[in-house]
Amino acid sequence: MRIKLFTLMMVAGLTLTSCGNRSSKQGETAQQDETTMNINDDFIPENVTPETLLDVVTSEGTIRIKLYEDTSKHRENFLKLASEGFYDNVLFHRVINGFMIQTGDPLTKSFDNPSQYGTGGPGYTIPAEILPHYTHKKGALAAARQGDFVNPRRESSGSQFYLVHDPKHCVHLDGQYTIFGETVEGLDVIDAIAAKRTNPNDRPLEDVRILCILPVTNN
Repeated sequence: MRIKLFTLMMVAGLTLTSCGNRSSKQGETAQQDETTMNINDDFIPENVTPETLLDVVTSEGTIRIKLYEDTSKHRENFLKLASEGFYDNVLFHRVINGFMIQTGDPLTKSFDNPSQYGTGGPGYTIPAEILPHYTHKKGALAAARQGDFVNPRRESSGSQFYLVHDPKHCVHLDGQYTIFGETVEGLDVIDAIAAKRTNPNDRPLEDVRILCILPVTNN
């Protein structure tokens, strides 16, 4: 089933010249144990803070995000996937101007079957960590998931996530999805991606990709 946000009805950041080369499990779909978070040792610096800063380097610019400490399952999973290069070259496959931009599906690295975009992941879900003090403010980082009718525990996708573009149209999602971080720089990049023209399936006509996700080492 396609993983979407379900509504009630239905570079201002660090400029990086290279994402480098690294090994990746980018196409993996086999079942994995989400409790095993083996983050590459060289990915996170020794002086990392509990609320980790990462640069999401996209083809439109860099979005700097902060991962929350008290949504630890999502934080550790995101760090694990980023350290493996899982997100390298994935598309923003669902973009709705005035709502949100969604990415994180490894199937979007291939043009073989665009109709499947939005259905991929690492082969597991993450238990919900829905906390009332986090809301869908602009730039909020939240996990996509399947709807309540097939997912009553509101477990999150293992990899797909979205960034809020306009909080006015996302307020009804508060308390429904796990918010596990926020944008600290690069809101203009979110604006630029949200402004892209899209097809009837909300996929941008011009490809917008995550090139890589890197730790911020000078915080």
